[in-house]
Amino acid sequence: QVQLVESGGGLVQRGGSLRLSCVASGNIFHTNSMGWYRQAPGKQRELVASMTDNGRINYADSVQGRFTISRDSAKNWKTVYLQMNTLEPEDTADYYCNADVAILGDTAVGNFLYWGPGTQVTVSS
Repeated sequence: QVQLVESGGGLVQRGGSLRLSCVASGNIFHTNSMGWYRQAPGKQRELVASMTDNGRINYADSVQGRFTISRDSAKNWKTVYLQMNTLEPEDTADYYCNADVAILGDTAVGNFLYWGPGTQVTVSS
């Protein structure tokens, strides 16, 4: 079983910064990718930023230049961060971490997608 735990959310004023962290635990054979999504009230969940095991990074247009995704330096990485700068009220949402990981079973490796429970980010004007 794999679990993801996010931390770092909170209340911040417009223009402020927050750093989110997500730690994966469990019997992970390999991390293929990790990412951050967000869901504002009444809206669909959307991609914020993602990173693959070979370092490919993808950002939503709305956060490009303001948010930075990074990961720990371990070969079998299990932690991803999201540095959020110049926050705007429009960034207010619940932020979720996900991880696409390979799990070693009895006879084969399977890939699975896991989600964390989310952390709330509120940006006041």
